[in-house]
Amino acid sequence: MSTITTKDITDTSSKNVLNGITPHSHIKNLGLKPNSIEPEYFELNGTSGMVGQMKARKALAIISKMILKKDVMGKSILLAGAYSTGKTALAKGLAGELNQQILTTINADGVKEDGQENIVPFVSFSGSEVYSLELSKTETLTQFFRRSIGVRIKEVTEFICGEVVEIIIDRSITGGQKQGKLTIKTTDMETVYELGTKMIDNILKEKINAGDIINIDKANGKITKLGRSLSRSRDYDAMGVDTKFVKCPEGELQQRKTVTHTVSLHDIDVINSRTQGVLALFSGDTGEISKEVRDQIDNKVTEWKEEGKAEIVPGVLFIDECHMLDLECCAFINRALEMELAPIVIMATNRGLTKAKGSQDITPHGLPADLLDRCIIVPVERYEAKDVSMILKIRATEEEVELNDEALQLLTKIGQETSLRYGCNLIIVSNQIALKRGSKIVELQDVEKSYLLFLDSKRSIEVLTEAPVVENKDIDMGE
Repeated sequence: MSTITTKDITDTSSKNVLNGITPHSHIKNLGLKPNSIEPEYFELNGTSGMVGQMKARKALAIISKMILKKDVMGKSILLAGAYSTGKTALAKGLAGELNQQILTTINADGVKEDGQENIVPFVSFSGSEVYSLELSKTETLTQFFRRSIGVRIKEVTEFICGEVVEIIIDRSITGGQKQGKLTIKTTDMETVYELGTKMIDNILKEKINAGDIINIDKANGKITKLGRSLSRSRDYDAMGVDTKFVKCPEGELQQRKTVTHTVSLHDIDVINSRTQGVLALFSGDTGEISKEVRDQIDNKVTEWKEEGKAEIVPGVLFIDECHMLDLECCAFINRALEMELAPIVIMATNRGLTKAKGSQDITPHGLPADLLDRCIIVPVERYEAKDVSMILKIRATEEEVELNDEALQLLTKIGQETSLRYGCNLIIVSNQIALKRGSKIVELQDVEKSYLLFLDSKRSIEVLTEAPVVENKDIDMGE
């Protein structure tokens, strides 16, 4: 195992994330009233993305307060309801609510956070994903658990920020090392710095000129151009559209700031268990990680926490179709919930009384009694007509599709009689049909055509029921 350093780990926070349109990309938080646990009904110009489910949202609002006070340790939350009732949306809303409340605390402390949108990790998987030939069930669950535990690593950086007064670069005729001087100032002071070859190359690369406001990281020499000084705004008659004018900084040239990066425990595990280091995160083949490596990482993170360098952020682990977990997995989750480093586990199921996987016993929700006893059960009810209409309107806005009133009414009726997911799927299909006939607005005829072209589950069963049954007979392969 390589030596664990905060530098290697904080580099992982700069990974690019592809942000596409997903079924729950519009969900930001639980949509509560200010300083209250009461949910408010969604408005199209709102920011929460949550619609309906007032009782369930209020229950999760109370749970979010308990999580922040660390009163939910050793327990899990079970969302019980029929399919297409928004169980995943509620879990993501809870993660967003926790993220928002932690951000409020951070911003009050005046600490700059790198990537403030994802402080609270949200990891979701289906109960069937634990069954793999490559990894054992317990290893798969362990990786999911550690992915949903965040570590906020604090890093103090020193930088120089000011307005460039003059740049002098001496180029040797014989091809020797370049030398130079940089004069930089704030409103209170002015200083001259000697420049080496590396810094001169950085200045030339960034095209720094006199009058630019720049930021120099003392640790790695990285130069960032913040803009042009306001005092130089009248130097030229014409400026480019990208030109940004900035006030000359005040106070000392050399300043210090605390930057906080959030990574998961699983990222740290992978970095320190593979020879590739950070590159192992991009290969995707993490494999089995030994218990010794994880123990050393836990001890190191605990040490950072005691020194004030890091802070543990329990995230949200969402297990959909939890009735697919067998007794071995449920026993592991029971033990994992009691550990000091444990995320908030939210499970969802649409089953009532059913057999627990790996047993002949019929249990509520297909879970063993000891795990069910740890659960705070939140009932999830079906959406009303006005909720379905609003959700479809939100999805249309998210997918940049314009619906007229008649098309929206028909989609609402389809969503109620079949399923909400099927109604949402017809939005983009109807849009393609509308574009084919040269219209940018989806009308009633487009929805009707898409409804006839693409079947829901009930109509597809009817089609197969009416079809003649073909018997499989043994074929005699003659010599």
